[in-house]
Formats: sequence, structure tokens, C-alpha cells
Amino acid sequence: MKMPSINIAFKEKGISAVERSERGIVLLILKEETLPSQTEVNLYTADDIPKELSDSNREQLELTLRGYVNSPKKVIAEIISKDAEDYTDVLKAIENKRFDYLVIPDIEENHIDTIATWIKGMRTNKNKRIKAVLPDCTADTEGVINFVNQVIRTKTKTYTTAQYCGRIAGIIAGTPMTIACTYAPLPEVIGCDVWTKEEMDTMTDAGKLFFFFDGEKVKLGRGINSLVTTIQGKGVSFQKIKLVDLMDMMYDDIRTTAQDHYLGKYANSYANRCLLVTAIQGYLDQLAQEGLLEQGQNTAYIDVESTKIWLASNGKYTKEELADMSEMDIKLANIGSNVFIAVDASLLDAMEDVTIAVNI
Repeated sequence: MKMPSINIAFKEKGISAVERSERGIVLLILKEETLPSQTEVNLYTADDIPKELSDSNREQLELTLRGYVNSPKKVIAEIISKDAEDYTDVLKAIENKRFDYLVIPDIEENHIDTIATWIKGMRTNKNKRIKAVLPDCTADTEGVINFVNQVIRTKTKTYTTAQYCGRIAGIIAGTPMTIACTYAPLPEVIGCDVWTKEEMDTMTDAGKLFFFFDGEKVKLGRGINSLVTTIQGKGVSFQKIKLVDLMDMMYDDIRTTAQDHYLGKYANSYANRCLLVTAIQGYLDQLAQEGLLEQGQNTAYIDVESTKIWLASNGKYTKEELADMSEMDIKLANIGSNVFIAVDASLLDAMEDVTIAVNI
């Protein structure tokens, strides 16, 4: 049985990957004293900002839309009442929306950890690869950017840390995945915290994102998230904003494309599982061709170990029987409606640490 639709779908995803990776989506939760006629607004340019919003909220949307290399693909404004005691209802409302970064400019300190926990739960339990930019939040997770600048001054205004999270999210969302947001300039900032190099190194090791004055301009430090505790299977690559964004895009592409074009449409035979693996391999090869993955170092394959675990836990075979089975026997086994596929990929990082030896 051939699977032309899924092969084409994966190829199209791969071809469009660079274009899609150039710009992300930022969702802002904004509070208003009087709710506008539309409580959810999609914005693509500053001209789309509703005039009925407060000046502070209009400014937040404009800051986010500035972006970096590009402006964000889209900014979503979710508007709630200023009297709302917490974010329970709006979080439920946005759970199934498509976005990359969440920002709450007026977030109260006692709600920061709640949002971080929600992000962790969405990524871990609900397969939603979303992230948040939060002020002073040591969440220790790749899903939270811990922005920490306390002094933020432009020519016209002084901002709190929370009030500039939208600007930071806009920079990240406007950074193509072929580069990193490291050293992205913030030309509007004329005053910020002053730290020594040693202090900035310590802050970076602690998973803190910040900007600083380098003697000529204000720019972001290393583009990292709040993840500090690395474990087997989640190493230093998961600390880089660029690489996590790429991992999340790949996860969403593979999962949603397989769901839309494969699951429920083909018998779960070994032959059809191999065809799905081949389609995913074609997607990886396309990402490598587009410069997002290292050439020749990316492989999709049937996950034999996960298959064995499922067969044992569902009473299909004993551990002794599985030990005597060949790898092909395990691949051919009937696994119901389950599909176990693994992907090994070599993600291309941006140049950040450069040593140049000059011999004269």
C-alpha cells in the first residue's frame, strides 16, 4: 500500500520549514477596565491595534510587534477584565490556540509560578509545545524564558521587568531559526542594569536572559531559557532558545502531519509503519537541505525498545519471550493501534562561541 498523501504532506512541511521558522506567534493576555467589543484580536502590523484599548495595552502590542530580524508572524491579544482574580478562565480559553510564546505584561508576582507550572503541564501532558517569557521566574524548564532586567529606560519611559517581556518575546519570535537571538540589539533602550562580565556569566549559568550595554549599544546576552538542571536525554541543547524552537517545530510538524494524514487512514501493519518512517525521513532530509539540521546525521526509525515495553506491559509476550525474539520479530509484532517511531536529529546551532588564533 502506498501513502502518497503523507509523503507529499511531509515534503511540503520540510520545504516550508524555513519560511515558517522565520517568524513565531506571540500571545499577550491584557487586562482592561472596560472590555472591548472583541476580546480576542489577531494583529499583524501596528495598524491592526484596536484604538479602543488603553494606551498601556496599545503600547504593549506595539513593543511586541517590533520583533528583530522580522516582526512576529502574528500577535494575539486576549483581553480580560481588570477585575479578574486569576488567569484560570483565559488559560482554559487559549489551551487549544496555536501560538509559540505567552506574555502577561501586568502579571502579579503571586501568579508567575502558576503560569510557569501551566506551561510545564501543557508541554508535558498535553503535547502543546508552547513557551512563556516571564519576569524573574527560575522555573528550570525549557518552556520558560526567565527575563531579569530590573532597570529598563527608554527616552520616554521607564519599564518594569514584566512590562518588557512582550518586547523580548517579540525579539525571539522575530528571530529566524537559522540564527539565534543572542546579541540582538535594543536600540530604544538608553539605560539598563550594569553588571561585570563575571556577574553576567553567573547569570547566564543560572538560566537568566538579560540585556546589557556593551560600550556601544544595548543588546541581549546569550539566548537561553530557564533550564539549568540537565539530565540524560535533556542536555545543554535544551537550554538554547533557538534549538528548543526548532525541536518544538519538528515535534509539531511530525505529530500533526502524522495525525492528519496517517492515523486512522491506514492499517497498522509493519509495511505501513515503514512507509511512515520513510516519509518522516524525507522531512528530516529536507530540513537538512534547508540548513536547519546537519547533513547526513538525521534518522527516523521504528523504536524497537518502546515496542518491546508495550508488548510486555500489555501481556503480549513475557520478558523471556521478548529476549529470544529478533529485532525483526519485534518490528513485525501486532501492536494494536500504537505506532512507535524515534527520530535522531543533529540540530544546527548558531555561532556564539568563537576562538580566533592569529599568527603573525
